[in-house]
Amino acid sequence: MTEAPAVLTRRVERARTPAVTATSRPSTRRPRTVTVATGLLFPVLSQAGALALWSAVSWFVLSPERQFLLPPPNRVLTQSLLDWKHLSPMLEALAVTARVALVGFVVAVLVGVGTGVLMSRAKWIERIVYPYAVVLQVIPILAIVPLIGLWFGYGMTARTLVCVLIAAFPIITNTHFGLQSVDRGLHELFTLGRASRWDRLVKLELRAALPAVLTGIRTASGLVVVGAIIGDMFFAKGEPGIGTLLDVFRSRLQSEDLIAAIVIASLFGVAVFSAFGILSRLLVGSWHASGHKS
Repeated sequence: MTEAPAVLTRRVERARTPAVTATSRPSTRRPRTVTVATGLLFPVLSQAGALALWSAVSWFVLSPERQFLLPPPNRVLTQSLLDWKHLSPMLEALAVTARVALVGFVVAVLVGVGTGVLMSRAKWIERIVYPYAVVLQVIPILAIVPLIGLWFGYGMTARTLVCVLIAAFPIITNTHFGLQSVDRGLHELFTLGRASRWDRLVKLELRAALPAVLTGIRTASGLVVVGAIIGDMFFAKGEPGIGTLLDVFRSRLQSEDLIAAIVIASLFGVAVFSAFGILSRLLVGSWHASGHKS
């Protein structure tokens, strides 16, 4: 009986020891400033390496008479990007392309999410719709461009349709996957609560599928820019887009303007994709792993 207090004291000390060790262990997390600096360092080094390689090919690989194939970066900068006479038409064309991409993106989101929801409601709808969605994805868009022109003309409608055809598939598949991946335990809770199909869809399935849906939307946001540029190239009726200028610069061998237009279109696509990445983190970052930065 006299040993019982001593035994209890030793047990308490052993129980407390891991907690003290855990709290006294130094933190391995790096400061946020260091993480941001490291994240910016690698893209800067990559861009510097790409520009150095570009300059080396232009000056040391290509002869002067063939340098028009790849003009050096400084010439692209001074003769195109910093020259308002050359830059202004590109920005105006980019605004047209952005408008087409926006309309196509909105339509693609409505069609994609709606189709994914319908496919998740009934197996027979999935079996009917899914093969056509796959066919639209695997057929090269350039192969059906003539058909689109014959049916819808060569204006803004045809450009928008190209955007929808390219961007809708990832939204459909991710929406369908997200809705089918909802935890069965949560479904059983809603069944016990006698929730209607509408309440189950809105309050459970769509909320649980939001990360997957946003992943599809983010992917489509990049694809829709590609679709808008392709539409500009092949449906030149109406206001010229950035794709129309790319085709004109190519035919006239205006290499500086061609590369400058490619850079502007690429920056626009990256900006759109990054914006939807930030939106995705804001919407699901507090409760889902996909919203946390690695």
